[in-house]
Amino acid sequence: MPDTAELERALSGLADRIATLRDDPDPVAMLRELDTAEELLRKAVAEVTRSRRRRDGGSQREQKLLRQVFRALPIPVIIMDTGGTVRRINNETTRLLGSPAGYLIGRAFPLLVDVAARAAFRQRLAAVLHGEDSVSFPTRLAHQGRAHNVRLVLSRLRMPGEPQEMLAGVVLPVEVQLPEPAAEADVPDDTDLLAAARRHELLSRLTRLLLDEESLREPVALLRAARLLAAETADWVIADVSRDGEPVRSVVIGPSDQPVGRLQRTVEEAPPAAAPVVGQVLTTQSGVVHEMLSDDSLLGAGVLQAMRAGSLLSVPIRTEEEVRGVLTLVRLRERPPFGLADLGLMEEAGLHLGLAMRAQRGFQRRSQAADTLQTGVLPRTLPDIPGFEIAAVYHPGSGMRAIGGEFYDVFPVKSGWGFVVGSSAGRGEEAAAVTAMVRNGLRVLSVWEDDPGEALRKVSDALVAQNTGMFVMAAAGFVRGRKVRLASAGHHPAALVQQGGGVRFSEGGGVPLGFEEGSVPATEDLTLSAGETLVLYSDGLVGSQSPAGDNYGEDRLTEVLARCTGQPPSTVVKAIEEDHRGFCGTHAVDEITVLTLRRSR
Repeated sequence: MPDTAELERALSGLADRIATLRDDPDPVAMLRELDTAEELLRKAVAEVTRSRRRRDGGSQREQKLLRQVFRALPIPVIIMDTGGTVRRINNETTRLLGSPAGYLIGRAFPLLVDVAARAAFRQRLAAVLHGEDSVSFPTRLAHQGRAHNVRLVLSRLRMPGEPQEMLAGVVLPVEVQLPEPAAEADVPDDTDLLAAARRHELLSRLTRLLLDEESLREPVALLRAARLLAAETADWVIADVSRDGEPVRSVVIGPSDQPVGRLQRTVEEAPPAAAPVVGQVLTTQSGVVHEMLSDDSLLGAGVLQAMRAGSLLSVPIRTEEEVRGVLTLVRLRERPPFGLADLGLMEEAGLHLGLAMRAQRGFQRRSQAADTLQTGVLPRTLPDIPGFEIAAVYHPGSGMRAIGGEFYDVFPVKSGWGFVVGSSAGRGEEAAAVTAMVRNGLRVLSVWEDDPGEALRKVSDALVAQNTGMFVMAAAGFVRGRKVRLASAGHHPAALVQQGGGVRFSEGGGVPLGFEEGSVPATEDLTLSAGETLVLYSDGLVGSQSPAGDNYGEDRLTEVLARCTGQPPSTVVKAIEEDHRGFCGTHAVDEITVLTLRRSR
């Protein structure tokens, strides 16, 4: 039995002889060196087996050396399982086929054989599996625009550490057909250009479909995308979505020109977890394409055969952070198979789908939060206050920070009326819950408290005791006759539009509610003359920005209010809305709230 040193010397000699043959090819000499390579591989395997039985500390070093020998063999060697799937390749194989090991490993080796030679290859493979130790035959490999006429030797092989029997394929190139010269290759083929244009157009149509407002508002994005793909590039489209960590079948679309209703229902009812290709994509988080189906169980027992499937690709529906599902496309046998270009296109489509589903979920959460907010903290109608006209407006805003918990309210108090405008420092459903607590708490306390400042103080202490982690900026007032008692807890000062056209602001200030226990709001008394209007507004109004990045601010608000002297509250509110809309344009803004009270003449 040779040792590893002898194997290294034999390998070096074989490499030198093959390098010489490349300069001056001799078919007979090549076949002779092929036999030498086969014998060398058998000796290497025997040495690996022997080394595993040793109990000294050198066995791991020798196995590492033999793995290196395999990688450095100067002839292409492919190790595959009995199903023909590539399990290991050496460096010379990647050079010959023009693809990295990561792409070739896990693929069916028959896909690397020219279509005209695949039937003969399968016969030779079956012969080895049914008893012959090895077979040698000419065949033709086709991959990455190259065609190789080769002699292939298939041998049965039991590898140490592998529970199943494997096959070794040794390739000796006899004739190589290279691509056309670069000058001609630079001229794109019209067919390739048209195919690339169609793929680009399909992706553009898919993107426009997913960005449609209805696709965001209603759960139809996945169904619409599947219909588009079924019409343009596949016969069957199957979408599985992850829910609570398990894939759930969501969409199945079959050929519209064939009676497949029963089969479609079967596919719809089949559990995605029973489809190996779905599990593979979820586990690896990467797409897979089967140009020629050698495993009919990829979608479950008998499914692909019933479909008369010829090729299949499956990609993750994902965002940058997570996989949300699996999209699987199937083409029938009579159609051209899916290829690498289709895989790349569908992986991009899967990313677009995942982002659209995330946006849809965020849009729906925001809509639900807006509904909750409006139901819980906004009055359905404004009451009639004797001696006053009143108007208010609330806009949920736009963009990711739209729902933030702004609110307003008008309610009866002892011997008068109360009002409040405020906003929480948080966002979403939790903010809505906190603002509802402030609004309802202020209504309850106003039954006993004569001063809005004292009512706000007790609400603030309650927020601190509840340990909500949020604080709320609010301005509240109690109206009795012409007098208004105004209290501010960290809120913007109220604006008073006077009869002569002037605009002055209250003091505002104070500490936000829930910030610290015992904090006392800032209070002041105002007397409203006939025709004067009190305007309360939220931070979302004065803090909003134009596309150029300028703040709306209180100076601009003052200019708008100065033009509204003597106007009813509804006109004042409308003027503020229109000016704010013109200032912000398409720029995303936070929600805004405006409440106006005008002393009647």
